[in-house]
Amino acid sequence: MSVAQRLKQVAFLILLSFYTAFVAGPLFWVTTMSLRTTTEIAHNPYALPETFHFEKFYKAWVNSNYNVYFTNSVIIVLSAVVILTLIGGMAGHCFARYRFRFRRFLYFMIFSTIIFPPQITIIALFQILVEYGLYNSRIGLILVYVAFQLPVTVYLLESFFARIPSDLYDAARMDGYSEWSIFFKVSLPVALPALSTTVILNTILLWNEFLYAVVLIVDEAKRTLPLGIQQFMGDHLEDVGMIASGLMIAIVPVVIIYVFFSEKLIQGMTAGAVK
Repeated sequence: MSVAQRLKQVAFLILLSFYTAFVAGPLFWVTTMSLRTTTEIAHNPYALPETFHFEKFYKAWVNSNYNVYFTNSVIIVLSAVVILTLIGGMAGHCFARYRFRFRRFLYFMIFSTIIFPPQITIIALFQILVEYGLYNSRIGLILVYVAFQLPVTVYLLESFFARIPSDLYDAARMDGYSEWSIFFKVSLPVALPALSTTVILNTILLWNEFLYAVVLIVDEAKRTLPLGIQQFMGDHLEDVGMIASGLMIAIVPVVIIYVFFSEKLIQGMTAGAVK
């Protein structure tokens, strides 16, 4: 290996180390703060825990209703992801495999909604949900999440379905498969890498979503985890220690998903033509 190549490797490792520290540093800091009290953090914010206060997690889980917030997040996010995967898969399959009137126009209308920032839709969504009796309900928030993430889901799945060879569909039709059977028995199994990618991305994004939840949910018993963390923030005093503990409860599921499914995520993002 030449000197120039070694220098490039060293430079790359240095940059990678800085990037890792930049990304992992805040997570490590929140982890240490979650094991310390607010008084300890105020005395020295960057010190390591001298006493590990694991009881803070129990206090946050039971006394601060984090068990309720966690359950609500699981129900809302999983329901939205299931609906997104099913409807997004069907829509992506139709746009990729069928030629029908106004196909390009409909695809453009769905995809164009990505450019609009979520803030400008809040008032309209609020009025619609109030009119149909879905304001301050889990079902209403699920439907909003589905509408919010559906364009990206359709875009990702349509591009993958378009790569599937037409011979597979022709062979399935010759074997007597209906269009529904082709979708569930041919398209979905072949598109598992792309489906895994959309499921992971949607789960992580919706798990951390705050804007729609804070506007459309006011009942304490229906709040999600990001809203639960907000209760430790006051106008004049913030319980930083409990905020950090709450953040760790919210972060751990996301980290677990990424650790166990990161390979699937990479495979789906880099999937090439299907052979």
